[in-house]
Amino acid sequence: MKDTLDTNLPQEDGKIEEAKNPAEMAEMSQEVTTEAKEIEETTPETPQEAAVVETTEAEAAEPTPAEAAIPDPVEEAAPAAEIAPGKPVDQLNKEEILERLATLVEDSVEKSRAEIESLKQAYYKLRRAEIDELKKVFLEEGGEEAEFKAPEEETEAKLKELLAAYREKRAGQLAEEERQKEANYALKLQMIDQLKALTESQDDFNKLYNEFKDIQQRWKDVKNVPQEHANELWKSYQLYSEKFYDIIKINNQFRDYDFKKNMELKTALCETVEKLQEETDVISAFHQLQKLHQQWREIGPVAKELREEVWGRFKAASTVINKRHQDHFEKLKAKEQENLDAKTAICEEIESIDYDQLKTFKDWEAKNKEVIALQDKWKAIGFAPKKFNVKIFERFRSACDVYFQKKGEFYKGVKDDMEKNLEEKKALCEQAEALKDNTDWKETTDKMIALQKEWKKIGPVARKHSDAVWKRFITACDYFFEQKNKNVVSQKSVEQTNLAAKKELIEKINALDATVAEEEALTKLREYMAEWNNIGFVPFKEKDKIYKEYHEAVDKHFDRLKVDKNDRKMQSFRNTLNDLSTGERGKNKLYGEREKLMRIYDRMKSELQTYENNIGFLSVSSKGGGGLLKEMERKIEKLKEEMEFTIKKIEAIDENLD
Repeated sequence: MKDTLDTNLPQEDGKIEEAKNPAEMAEMSQEVTTEAKEIEETTPETPQEAAVVETTEAEAAEPTPAEAAIPDPVEEAAPAAEIAPGKPVDQLNKEEILERLATLVEDSVEKSRAEIESLKQAYYKLRRAEIDELKKVFLEEGGEEAEFKAPEEETEAKLKELLAAYREKRAGQLAEEERQKEANYALKLQMIDQLKALTESQDDFNKLYNEFKDIQQRWKDVKNVPQEHANELWKSYQLYSEKFYDIIKINNQFRDYDFKKNMELKTALCETVEKLQEETDVISAFHQLQKLHQQWREIGPVAKELREEVWGRFKAASTVINKRHQDHFEKLKAKEQENLDAKTAICEEIESIDYDQLKTFKDWEAKNKEVIALQDKWKAIGFAPKKFNVKIFERFRSACDVYFQKKGEFYKGVKDDMEKNLEEKKALCEQAEALKDNTDWKETTDKMIALQKEWKKIGPVARKHSDAVWKRFITACDYFFEQKNKNVVSQKSVEQTNLAAKKELIEKINALDATVAEEEALTKLREYMAEWNNIGFVPFKEKDKIYKEYHEAVDKHFDRLKVDKNDRKMQSFRNTLNDLSTGERGKNKLYGEREKLMRIYDRMKSELQTYENNIGFLSVSSKGGGGLLKEMERKIEKLKEEMEFTIKKIEAIDENLD
């Protein structure tokens, strides 16, 4: 756009990057709740519950199941690339994930728990990526964020079906384990009764000894029993085992052989536990320790003088591992509390958003980036303590829901405003199109510039209309100014012609014959001056120069003809009036000049009255009064002349206004 047009008009339509919507937040909530429940099922309440209890007795009081009770092992999640053979989990597509998940559900669920969780996370990562891409395409095609809805996914229903089948199968397995523990408890009670009967029997020693060994083997073969009965069973078993050795007159050779064999086995266990202290994975070391304790219980007694020593060694090594395990969970609790504090701070930051300050696209864009950053920060933070984990996520989701609701309301209001802005801009387009062919260049230019200023005050419109309405408006403006510029080129040619005419007239004034009579010379001079006034504008850069040459030529003749100074000034003023009266706003300029002269006349009139009042107080006889009086009279006379000349100027303006 040319001339005075402001080409730097605003381009509308800001678009901000979208944060996670409430549907994605709900999915995150479901994942957090599921993970929290799984941790609750597999994590011991406290490390102390799994600690080995101190004892001061010898071999007869070796750790009972209650004293070394260990909860079911926590299945640690392995890295994605090591969970299963073949392609790593993070390289699988959704169909491959479902196939592997189906295979795991069909197999034993006892050791597939970590891989199932990894597969689920990999699936939802792919699903979220698909939704983000669909949303991006939707927004690029002109859609509004609030209108976007993620399509349903058939594979997601299959995933949930497989996970439900897994949980059902897992629950059935746990129930079967509890039933098996009850059956084992009944079997071990029978064995204790059989062992008690051996201690009271008078049968052949060899027969009793073989039966005792058979009971020992069967006792080892029967594994887990309900935790609440484990201590009682172990004490009863130990009592009658030792009674069998001590009461029955057993052959010392067999007894010493068993003691020696048991000592070797228990010493080997001590060495294994001591080496286990070097294990870097404290969870794995703790689980291995529980298996070693079970093996210890299955080994028979050692010589009485060695019982306390070997048990002390085994217990000391176990204590080190238990302490490391306890410290690990204490650090884990501290980290979880730290995570809770960090997540609470994020919730508070989102909850403290002052929505009254978010009034423009730019404000919401900046705030949206902050919320996205907070969501990313939340994802990077680990779990909070179990009893707070779900609750703090619900608070976080609620705060985000409020933000997205407010954001949606703002965009809905903006959409309505954009429709209104579009109608206003269309109206401006119509006005510009109506003016574009007008050849009243000055007035139309002012109107066009006014339309442009009004355009800048109107807010943005929807992106799908922005380019079209802007192109329509700017096309009309450009067309007008192009036509105006063509006219300006033509006008400059006229100004050059006027300049040549004025130069020729100056030459005529300078060549006026000095011998011509005074009256005739003045008449001719006034004709030249009238002709000067009738000649139009000259190029602006030549204006002052040519005007100076003209006045020098006229003043030279005025001086020769002794023309009154006021007459000259009056003639010059009339020339000025001719300049002012040209153009469409000529009368307005004349009225403005008349108003200014009237104010000057009133001011001089007031000054004259003041001088006339002051002159009455002066006396010729007073000291210095004579000189001051004359000065005052001179000023009064000069002021009256100026007032008279001002009246003539006003009358000249009135002549031009008639």
